[in-house]
Amino acid sequence: MHILVVEDEQLLGKSLSRGLTEAGHECTWTRSGEKGLEYARTQQFDAILLDLMLPGIGGLEVVQKLRDEGIGTPLLILTALGSVDDRVQGLDHGADDYMVKPFAFPELLARLNAMWRRATPRPALNYEAGPLALDLGSRKVTRDDKEIDLSPSEFSILELLMRNAGQIVSRKMLNEHLWGQDWNGMTNVIDVHINHLRQKVDRGFDEPLIHTVRGRGYVLRTS
Repeated sequence: MHILVVEDEQLLGKSLSRGLTEAGHECTWTRSGEKGLEYARTQQFDAILLDLMLPGIGGLEVVQKLRDEGIGTPLLILTALGSVDDRVQGLDHGADDYMVKPFAFPELLARLNAMWRRATPRPALNYEAGPLALDLGSRKVTRDDKEIDLSPSEFSILELLMRNAGQIVSRKMLNEHLWGQDWNGMTNVIDVHINHLRQKVDRGFDEPLIHTVRGRGYVLRTS
């Protein structure tokens, strides 16, 4: 995630930036509400972490302005103000979550991740590309209404290709989609799976759907 941190306390701001970066996130930190508002308006963030007691424009005003302008970036208030009234006011102004200082960093990470997951659209259960259809629920694939029997790996590869139909999908993307690990660039296992998939999806039909883009990967493309 790319996270905007709006926190005026220097030590805490640095600590949050370092912790979020070490957790694998990209972090932009500012110490003022004005700058936070400017960044949120002009850049794309996956989440905003916002203090309330800021110099100049306060945190509640930042939240209110963002929501009034239709900016729906998931936002978590992180503040020393912990009364029930404070929490209710923060959430009523448009915050998605609220945490009180002092806090446990693992919980903060968990809340940011949960907030981001709630805001992320769920993938479609069905994909279609020309005559080809894939149903994630039943794990059924058909071409021209003829069912195609695929192995689990072939199904996963086809799912990614159909989800990105018309766009090049690299071998690294396919490898990480299948096994969730970094690709070392020294295996042809993806090419083997693609060849098997082609035999099942394209063989016997006039129009090939799975194409190789030399040196870059593969693309599923229809006329």
